Amino acid sequence: MSDSSPSLPPSLNVLGEPLEVCGCQPMTGWFRDGHCRTNAADLGRHSVCCVVTEAFLRYSAAQGNDLSTPVPAYDFPGLQPGDHWCVCAPRWLEAYEDGMAPPVRLEATEDSTLEVISLELLRANAA
Repeated sequence: MSDSSPSLPPSLNVLGEPLEVCGCQPMTGWFRDGHCRTNAADLGRHSVCCVVTEAFLRYSAAQGNDLSTPVPAYDFPGLQPGDHWCVCAPRWLEAYEDGMAPPVRLEATEDSTLEVISLELLRANAA
């Protein structure tokens, strides 16, 4: 999905500052623009910028979302530990509760995340 809509307001991060880029290698985000921004169409709420770990990649695959395997049809190279990726807020919280949550980049995590995860918990898991 691409962001061709100029009607989106500027996004803020969980610290109340302008949202920073999460990652572009590989390109991440609901809009595939490197930012963890969402809109009403993003039912998964891809708003948490994470530094993925091997443990999280294994956990995600076990939950049915294999992020490691390349999918050339979608120009997706597969994630490696250390990559920055926009993770769904509910999935990150689930991973946290199971002891598998990857570190969070607060400056690149959209403020809408706070509807699902507390700032205190995000700060405690900051990269």
